[in-house]
Amino acid sequence: MSSAAPRATGPDHLWSVDEHLEDILTTVRPLEPIELNLLDAQGCVLVEDVTVPLSLPPFDNSSMDGYAVRVADIAGASEEFPAVLDVVGDVAAGQAELLRVGPGQAARIMTGAPLPPGAETVVPVEWTDGGLGEGPATGMRARSLAPEGAEGQVHVYRSAEARAHVRAKGSDVKAGDRALEAGTVLGPPQIALLAAIGRGTVRVRPRPRVVVMSTGSELVQPDEQLDSGQIYDSNSFALTAAARDAGAIAYRVGAVADDAETLRSTIEDQLVRADLVVTTGGVSVGAYDVVKEALSHVGDEDEAGSGIEFRKLAMQPGKPQGFGCIGPDHIPLLALPGNPVSSYVSFEIFVRPAIRALMGLDDVHRPRTRATLTADKALTSPKGRRQFLRGTYADGSVTPVGGAGSHLVAALAHADALIVVPEDVESVEPGSEVEVVLLG
Repeated sequence: MSSAAPRATGPDHLWSVDEHLEDILTTVRPLEPIELNLLDAQGCVLVEDVTVPLSLPPFDNSSMDGYAVRVADIAGASEEFPAVLDVVGDVAAGQAELLRVGPGQAARIMTGAPLPPGAETVVPVEWTDGGLGEGPATGMRARSLAPEGAEGQVHVYRSAEARAHVRAKGSDVKAGDRALEAGTVLGPPQIALLAAIGRGTVRVRPRPRVVVMSTGSELVQPDEQLDSGQIYDSNSFALTAAARDAGAIAYRVGAVADDAETLRSTIEDQLVRADLVVTTGGVSVGAYDVVKEALSHVGDEDEAGSGIEFRKLAMQPGKPQGFGCIGPDHIPLLALPGNPVSSYVSFEIFVRPAIRALMGLDDVHRPRTRATLTADKALTSPKGRRQFLRGTYADGSVTPVGGAGSHLVAALAHADALIVVPEDVESVEPGSEVEVVLLG
């Protein structure tokens, strides 16, 4: 899982965003590869190149329902002077034994069926009378409706070049080609390709299992009745959804009350199904900040490499953070602030990269760009803090959404970007160019 212990620093050390992130990414290691069935591998990352064992398609086949013919037999064909050919039978998709098409002959062929020996091209059924002698056809009569089968004659009203409407063997991929590169995330198209080349299993890094829990005696589950002083637990839902969006298998644990022993035992119970643990709330300096109380010394009795360190970061929102490893397997744990915006911003900047690192991806960060600030007034930012403001991005411009408050969930719901204000900048004027983290 992870091997490096948190770096030794004094309690008053103010960590930069980059220092904290570097410590996380230095500690977190990609999960060990496993062999999975195709559908179980969806969302996972390939650990080795996949080579094509057979060409796709594996044989020349028809891209149309129609007639397989020789080019010379339909040269100059028209509605006034159609080519009349003897139909020698059907060629259906999946058919093993193929009939031969000789001079003056045609074979009724279905989409995907192999091009029979002797045939050079395919004439769509719409260019023929369908073998019915009734003028241009719109489709083929079902074989079950034609007692005489496919035999008889067909009138062809147009000529065709060689190999028209024929999918050539290997026109998709050829045997020996590299189908997929190591590092590819397997989505539906990649799963389709693997199945098409005959791969039933594939070697991947599994999707990380992330356990998310929020803390606070004031938290109530949605759909329950609120009493005085209570609020609904939104953080665990937001972060569980964010973990899944990042590629993880995420488990949400109900809010844990402000009791250190209960929290500690809950976390320990969850370690059996966790590659990463994320908590939210209880990391500040208050008397009821139980995450700090429960985990500050949790690794003291364990072997080297365990222990959670609580830090102050030069960022807004998200100043209080915790990070380290827990349990005999050194499971990484990230303790995030409890305010909704603080926790979500912290997830995007720190937890999402950790999840992507566990997956074995090279690029673990959200895409970033430069954009022109569109605002009614200058943005202010505290000196020495890297500020992340919610915004909406479109066509090279970004507009702030909501204020700087870390409790503004409604504003967060309308944002698709984070505006980054560096530590050495205290004011950003409208029209200035700013760095933007794209969330969508």
